[in-house]
Amino acid sequence: MNSNMRKAGILMPVASLPGRHGCGTFGKEAYDFVKMMHQSGLGIWQLLPLNPLGYGNSPYQPYSSYAVDELYISLDVLAQQGLLEKVPSYHRNDDAIQYEKVRQYHDKYLRLAYRKFEKDEAYESFIKKPWVKEYAIFKTFKVANNLRPWNEWEKEQKDYPINQKLDLSKYDDEIAYQMFLQFVLYQQWHALKKYANSLGIQMVGDIPFYVGLDSADVWAHRENFLLDQDGRPTFIAGVPPDYFSATGQRWGNPIYDWDFMKKDKFTFWIERMSYMGEMFDVVRVDHFRAFDTYWKIPADCPTAIEGEWIEAPGYELFDTLFKQYPNLTIVAEDLGDLRPEVLELRDHYKFRGMRIVQFTFDPEGMEEDKKHLLVYTGTHDNDTTYSWYCKQPASLRRKMRQYLWKHGYRKHSFVDDVIDYSLDSNADMVIIPMSDWIHAGSQARLNMPGSVGAPNWMWRMKDLRAFAKRIKQIKADLVRADRINHD
Repeated sequence: MNSNMRKAGILMPVASLPGRHGCGTFGKEAYDFVKMMHQSGLGIWQLLPLNPLGYGNSPYQPYSSYAVDELYISLDVLAQQGLLEKVPSYHRNDDAIQYEKVRQYHDKYLRLAYRKFEKDEAYESFIKKPWVKEYAIFKTFKVANNLRPWNEWEKEQKDYPINQKLDLSKYDDEIAYQMFLQFVLYQQWHALKKYANSLGIQMVGDIPFYVGLDSADVWAHRENFLLDQDGRPTFIAGVPPDYFSATGQRWGNPIYDWDFMKKDKFTFWIERMSYMGEMFDVVRVDHFRAFDTYWKIPADCPTAIEGEWIEAPGYELFDTLFKQYPNLTIVAEDLGDLRPEVLELRDHYKFRGMRIVQFTFDPEGMEEDKKHLLVYTGTHDNDTTYSWYCKQPASLRRKMRQYLWKHGYRKHSFVDDVIDYSLDSNADMVIIPMSDWIHAGSQARLNMPGSVGAPNWMWRMKDLRAFAKRIKQIKADLVRADRINHD
């Protein structure tokens, strides 16, 4: 390892990797990608949430905080294990993920593998985790209800976690199938993580602050949320009006019942965070500011205007968490206009904060970065750096190029110069999205905040050739910036 622990990494969703069956998985292409990361000296792979994709295929509205989306199962690995014959390629060369088609194709073969699967000790041990059967029942009921939200199900299914009055025998096979899927995912993910860790590469996971209303988390643990008798939220999450939106943002997620959580010693959060610590080496917490104050909107308000700021028990929660799990490594998403108390909370626990170059690049006056920081050129919510640059007014583009030239960045490629500028930061961690390493245009943008559906979350690479061509240059850049990963 370089002496001062300076590291660089890549933001790349698993789904966006190449794959023989329409989207990226925990299979061969993921291992090839990790190997290329190692060859280039990159030491961090940041992922988006791996949980079951919710509304609009968004990883930030998942059906569970624990389960993993079965899209990421490698059918080829199942074939190597003898659970399938070799599976023909499907939508292999698409540059956008056709989620519905790919799901149906995967499901057909996953059910065949399930029929051949023989339960063993590892499986029996895995399904004892409380969330496994809980999620399997939730997903089974959801499928039986044509994917309608749980608070619209029949009373016996809706209230099953409360009274467990329903006879599940007619659902036994589907529940067992869902548990099989989660077992396979758990095994394939941990094998991939072990390989990455063996090459000195850290896996950075991402945890949304809120959970989706239509999730196993809320269905099975509704006492942790402000809901009415029918399971509908009485208050919902969002953010107040600002420069970008005159009416604010109304996200629709249920608000936590912090009074109950305090009495329950924050069990819901402790279990959720400790599980993330088991799955990843570093955890990025989205919307960190809500551990200090959160925007609480009455559910019957059509906009976010009538919300109010409420203080959250952030210190109590983190004190409780770190007493039990002192080794958790957390990055706080601390972007936007925040009150000083949010930053005090972050600094009290020595969490790394974040800086996004696209938001802060100011040719008129740049500030020095502190060391304990994670710098990005952009995140999943930003355009690619190339596309962002092209959309700036000509006068600003000229000023940005002049600034970079004056400070010694002269590769005649704005994207390369911004990457070098980012790598030279004082920050001990720098993450560059795959789309920037390969100079992709706006077709590689992952998400447009405030919009739902295509083309969000659909971008994928047909192969890794564009990245492979960059390995030599990336390595040279990391050596120059003293960020090479020697493990």
